[in-house]
Amino acid sequence: MDAKRISATVSGRVQGVGFRYFVLKVAGKLGVTGWVRNLGNGDVQVVAQGSAKALEELLLQLRRGPRAAYVQNVSVEWEDPDPNLDSFELKLTSYY
Repeated sequence: MDAKRISATVSGRVQGVGFRYFVLKVAGKLGVTGWVRNLGNGDVQVVAQGSAKALEELLLQLRRGPRAAYVQNVSVEWEDPDPNLDSFELKLTSYY
């Protein structure tokens, strides 16, 4: 597999609606590694690594979000893979 990595920021009503747990579940189904966390400004940040096909599906799901969410925007940057990403986890909120 030729791994790819994305760094995505999801904005809208994405905190307090189970968004991080939604991402954790989707990432598990797709077999991608990385992490998800809330940001202090109300956005959610996702870093994920896997096949291009799996990441494209993850991005599609990020744009939909869970039922209670309202996604306004998903900004994404494609990056070089990180060999240290070997699982998918929830991270603590970042205020920076």
